[in-house]
Amino acid sequence: MLFKQIYEEKLSQYAYMIGCQETGEAFIIDPLRDINRYFDLAEKHGMEIVGAADTHIHADFLSGLREFAEKGVTVYASDEGDEDWKYEWLVAGNYRKKLLMDGDIVRVGNIGIRAMHTPGHTPEHLSYIITDGKVANEPLGMASGDFVFVGDVGRPDLLETAAGKKGAMKPSAQRLYRSLDRFRTLPEYLQLWPGHGAGSACGKAPGAVPASTVGYELRYNAAINAAESETRFVDFILDGQPEPPLYFARMKRDNRKGPDILGGLPNPEPVHADHLDLWLKEHKPVVIDTRPVEDYIKGHLSGSLCITLDKQFNTVAGSYVNPEDRVLLIIDERKTEEAVRDLIRVGLDHVDGYLSLAEFDRYRGDHEMETTDMRLFGGVKNAIADDKYFVVDVRKATEYAEGHIAGAMQISHVRLPEHRDGLPQDKILLVHCAAGGRAASASSWLQKQGYPVIYINDSFENCPAHLKV
Repeated sequence: MLFKQIYEEKLSQYAYMIGCQETGEAFIIDPLRDINRYFDLAEKHGMEIVGAADTHIHADFLSGLREFAEKGVTVYASDEGDEDWKYEWLVAGNYRKKLLMDGDIVRVGNIGIRAMHTPGHTPEHLSYIITDGKVANEPLGMASGDFVFVGDVGRPDLLETAAGKKGAMKPSAQRLYRSLDRFRTLPEYLQLWPGHGAGSACGKAPGAVPASTVGYELRYNAAINAAESETRFVDFILDGQPEPPLYFARMKRDNRKGPDILGGLPNPEPVHADHLDLWLKEHKPVVIDTRPVEDYIKGHLSGSLCITLDKQFNTVAGSYVNPEDRVLLIIDERKTEEAVRDLIRVGLDHVDGYLSLAEFDRYRGDHEMETTDMRLFGGVKNAIADDKYFVVDVRKATEYAEGHIAGAMQISHVRLPEHRDGLPQDKILLVHCAAGGRAASASSWLQKQGYPVIYINDSFENCPAHLKV
């Protein structure tokens, strides 16, 4: 059996290619939307992709399942769960498909892939038990999706906190508790291949180790160990879950209804400094400036967003930019394709153009740039107590609860747009996070909305103790 774990760092996401080397057939689990990467991998190993499956309707990225279906590949998805969480595009579409129920088996050459209904993270969630029939009649591993991670389990609150289904949180946690009872019946030697790793917002604290075993997780997974009773587990798993990024609701909706057909990557045109003003007037884009924060604050296009091309890029862009928006990137042109892939994975397909760093430098040589007022905590300690100013803390609620500036409003940076109406219009906003990174993006979004902003680029540890509660 050929086994390949395919990692996407910015989303902390694992996809899998399972292949039968005797027949040359391969199967993909939980693909991202830019599916050419899987075809390239299969070709490298002399394989043909004959099937692809999702474990569930994803919230953090657009699935590649529909792209595979459009290519004529047979696709598989869950037929479990309630009516609100069916794959509408797949049920209605004329595709090569099979909807799976608990216990159904897919054959890929000598490989057996058995669906196991493991609800909780979502009602329809399936895990896949893999058996290499060439050498054994017992299973080798489990592609667990967002059911069990290394050291954690998939969060059961997203149907309520992200998708807005009121009252779904506690029943989902109870279903997850019962799914863990099934998990305990699996062989302890069974390898566990999770859908996410450290940094994913689909769990409270997934581990960084890329694989585990059922036995190890039964012994050392904190969430599973909390499941000694249903009540204790529900309380444990719902406590301290971070605010889901704003775009999660859109991903749930679009993966259910069907992502737009991509076909291939957008090919943004290079924009030259001499033509930029006309181009901006014609396209009316959202400008995403990927330069380092220090460069952005010294001078940037008015209204542009500071979103550096780091691990938070997908999450912040997905939360601040709407899917219908046209996008202009200010970027090192060698990284344009990377940024385009990141954006289409969260449904931002209209990447019309890019302005290279050299062209940006040419443009700003002849034009006045907007700046951002940046301070350290020492430079605003007196302003914090002044009624002309208002502190916006863009850390997570759990961080805020551990200590914050008295009177500060806590809004997670990836949910900022939904709180726009709750911010004072007549005050200067002092925006901070734990170290400066999140606050930079948040400050740029607030500045774009017309708020007067002071960006605090400093460690929260440097905030004077007498200002904290």
